[in-house]
Amino acid sequence: MVRHVDTPLNRWWRAPVPAPPETLRRGPFRPGRFGSALRSVRLTSLLGIALGVAFGVCFVTGLISHLVQHPPGWFWWPSRPAGLYRFNQGVHVATGLATVPLLGAKLWSVYPRLFAWPPVRSIAHAAERASVGVLVAAALFQLVSGVLNVSRWYAPMRFYFPAAHYWVAWLVVGAMLVHIGVQLPVVRTALARHVPVPEREGLSRRGLLGAVGAAAGLITLTTVGQTVRPLSRLAVLAPRLPHVGPQGLPVNATATGAGVAGLVRDPSYRLVVTGPRGQVGLDLAALAALPQHTAELPIACVEGWSASGRWTGVRLRDLVALVETDPDRATVLVESLQTGGRYRSATVPPEHIRDPLTLVALRLGGEPLHPDHGYPARLIAPNRPGVLQTKWIGRITVQGAR
Repeated sequence: MVRHVDTPLNRWWRAPVPAPPETLRRGPFRPGRFGSALRSVRLTSLLGIALGVAFGVCFVTGLISHLVQHPPGWFWWPSRPAGLYRFNQGVHVATGLATVPLLGAKLWSVYPRLFAWPPVRSIAHAAERASVGVLVAAALFQLVSGVLNVSRWYAPMRFYFPAAHYWVAWLVVGAMLVHIGVQLPVVRTALARHVPVPEREGLSRRGLLGAVGAAAGLITLTTVGQTVRPLSRLAVLAPRLPHVGPQGLPVNATATGAGVAGLVRDPSYRLVVTGPRGQVGLDLAALAALPQHTAELPIACVEGWSASGRWTGVRLRDLVALVETDPDRATVLVESLQTGGRYRSATVPPEHIRDPLTLVALRLGGEPLHPDHGYPARLIAPNRPGVLQTKWIGRITVQGAR
């Protein structure tokens, strides 16, 4: 049993504050303004549990995605299984979209509490209400910005989405844990004491929960096809379809948009590979003369869509071996012909260089790469996000062996 120590600070913290004049109790503050019998502590608790699980899944999968894209020195990410990142990001986006009706229903169930009277009963009560406000604002920010990112509608966002999404996710989780700690006794009591609801015409609480679950399921069914190919025909709400695009694969960045449409067709193109043993320049004929390998690998975008392709090209390890005596321990920097952009270069760690599926691809589906897919050469490696699968490669630099 926890005892509250009666100190001057504690008395001040919990001391009642004067209520506003009753004349201000108008509009939504009027008594009986919200009379829906569907709302209950039990309903709110059930919705809160579902929402907490969904946010937990989103947080873990989003954290993994962020660490893969922006790896700190201590982070390690394997090259196998080849579709692990694809699965992780697909779950992240699908769960985030399914959370939209859950959050909407949860906010509806607690909406009248915003207009409780008096609005503030004590300093402690004001702090509690402010913490809930932070949780709601951060959760709405995550869902709205996430949906905008999936839709690739960046005009309303005047900030760098990955960084903002990452840091606000920590704010959501922290505020959610505090909220759970405060409300856990209430939730346990509400779930332990099931009070039957009198039958009446209209939607029941069970029907409301069923409708929310059906909405979440419908959103999942009509969007997850952008990752799960067999469901692609049902993906009417998905911003990407896995078979729509040049050579049957979607693209985000085009050669024209990246400013390399002229460079990729330059007959003087050379792929420059630099390392401890010197430097070599390889034109397309020289690259085609090296041993060619084929791999079935997905392009998995951070926006949730993914699609598999049959890629053919030179193993990255073979290119590194031209300028490095120990290619299996090397780390390389792969740079695009692009002159700008956050992801114009990518670091490839030893575990991916050693993997025989990691290619500098020259062909897709047996045909030369389309310019929008990275012609004349692009990186394709297992278990990496699409933003790190550098297109229009111009230079490969061995940064050292470890």
